[in-house]
Amino acid sequence: MSVSAQPRLRAPDDDLSKLKVVPARHPWRWVGVIVVLVLVAQFVNGLITNPGWDWPTFAQYFTAQSILRAVGVTLELTLYGTAIGFLLGIVLALMRLSRSRFLSGVAWTYIWAFRSIPLIVQLLFWFNIAYLYQELEVGIPFGPSFFGFETKDLISPMGAAVLGLGLHQAAYAAEIVRSGIISVDHGQLEAAAALGLPKGRQFRRIILPQAMRSILPNAANEVISLFKGTSIVSVVAIGELFYQVQVVYGRNARVVALLMVATIWYIVLTTLLSIVQFYVEKHYAKGATRDKGGWKWAR
Repeated sequence: MSVSAQPRLRAPDDDLSKLKVVPARHPWRWVGVIVVLVLVAQFVNGLITNPGWDWPTFAQYFTAQSILRAVGVTLELTLYGTAIGFLLGIVLALMRLSRSRFLSGVAWTYIWAFRSIPLIVQLLFWFNIAYLYQELEVGIPFGPSFFGFETKDLISPMGAAVLGLGLHQAAYAAEIVRSGIISVDHGQLEAAAALGLPKGRQFRRIILPQAMRSILPNAANEVISLFKGTSIVSVVAIGELFYQVQVVYGRNARVVALLMVATIWYIVLTTLLSIVQFYVEKHYAKGATRDKGGWKWAR
């Protein structure tokens, strides 16, 4: 006895309209939803009823003047670090893409060095630069100097923090920008060259706008990481958000409440940065449409 593996052919007179359409059922999906809702409800209930969270102390310090000043310092560090990092990162990315082996080698060495050394070590180095070099002089190399100045007057703690964050960020920004540039189809460059456009205009009007679609998501992640990473400058006694929170709970021993103050501020400002990221990406997404599943190129 043999069994045919071929499917049964539909008779010409079969009426497909009589077929009953049954939606797919996903019972385990609903089980997962219920489990998550129960866990969330338990967590929220704990936040409300557990006195250990100390919400009165949280409310007292969340908008305190010292905390608001610390938030301003955190945003200032983020702004300066981002500006220095990405401006220098663009230069390094172009150097890496240069045909000159010297420029490419210098850029590669910089990126290798600053990605290899932990940020906290870099910050401590810049903070203690006056210990290594008490005075910097300008003059002929290995010859007489024209004038000099003391290093301790040149780099303040805030300057050391900005310098450390910016130079460290530049190493990562360079690779982000470089990856965005090389993601642009080489045919775009050939078409621009065929039109006789100058190199600078090719980069500004053709390469960069297309590269921004690849650069922006990673760049936004780096900015948000830098914003949260500013807490590391507390090692050099800069009065940013986390340092100020540590100072306050060192006085009143309300550790959890003050940590929640910092946490909520970080969440709020990170959310605002994410909103800015969304609209900037939307601006550079001209010619393409997005949906929840990803990019759909317009036809």
